[in-house]
Amino acid sequence: MKHTESDSPTEGLDWQSESSGADMTRGDRIREFYERSIYEPAIVAWSDLRTRVGLLLIAIYLAIAGVAVFGLWRLPSTSQAPRLLGMFENWSYPLGTTDAGVDLMAALVHSTPRILLMVVAGGVWATGLAVLVGTIAGYKGGRVDRVLMSISDFFMAIPGLPLVIILAITFSPENPIFVGVILTINYWAGLGRSLRSQVLTIREDSYVEASRTMGTSTLRILRKDVIPNLMPYVTVNFVFAARYTIFASVGLYFLGVLPYTRQTWGVILARAQSNGALFVPTKYHWLIAPMIFIVGLTLALILLGQGLDRVFNPRVRTRMAGESESTAEGEEETVTGGTI
Repeated sequence: MKHTESDSPTEGLDWQSESSGADMTRGDRIREFYERSIYEPAIVAWSDLRTRVGLLLIAIYLAIAGVAVFGLWRLPSTSQAPRLLGMFENWSYPLGTTDAGVDLMAALVHSTPRILLMVVAGGVWATGLAVLVGTIAGYKGGRVDRVLMSISDFFMAIPGLPLVIILAITFSPENPIFVGVILTINYWAGLGRSLRSQVLTIREDSYVEASRTMGTSTLRILRKDVIPNLMPYVTVNFVFAARYTIFASVGLYFLGVLPYTRQTWGVILARAQSNGALFVPTKYHWLIAPMIFIVGLTLALILLGQGLDRVFNPRVRTRMAGESESTAEGEEETVTGGTI
């Protein structure tokens, strides 16, 4: 997609701030940073129902993780409750119990912190490395581009699932952050190449050429002019990488490839399947409960990613911020002009 001068969220703003920087007080700079980096994005994000719902769901999962970390819910153990209680049969065990008398709610609550760490680690690793490789290769070009794209092509040529299984069996990772990195070990390669193709277009735009002509450093150009234009695409792909991490971790724990050292949602599903929950109606809740947690977190990430896509759209931000300022000015005029 070709970017015009008006598409850049930073064009003109940097020159304006540099030219007037000497006249701005420290308070003015703090206020400008707050409006551009916090206030305007918050207005755009909160105006979208998807963002509000996504944030609410994420907050619920963070609260569940906090309950587990601070020990506010009992630990799962055998014979801690009546066997094979269904959902909501006993409000002391709202999601039911297993045939060993394990409280499913306790098992799922204490699995949540590990899952969230895996998701964050996998998403940050995949998108962070892709942004680094894609922007440098696309902007620098030449030999740097050829070397980085050759490395990317090599990782893209390796089948992802067999590579992950081999690494998981070799290292038997127990640290959830390490597990998240292993699950997305070569996920970054395709995204990096896609970002590189977009950077090739952006670097030819007039505002980037003007920054180079003025002697602006490469790091500043990438940070101010290039990466902000990539953020909608990066945000969406972060969500995809995080969702992939959830499904891959659950699947590999379910298959027994990753070690059963701690409770996770995949381990709960695997034990349910091995105890015949697929065929016994009184055990269906053993499968349904972890599936609710998996679907809920995935939906939260998708909704949040779709909502945040608007935050990084400079036209939407400018329009929403302008409407907010106009409303505030209109209210002030009403108070000062006719009502008092």
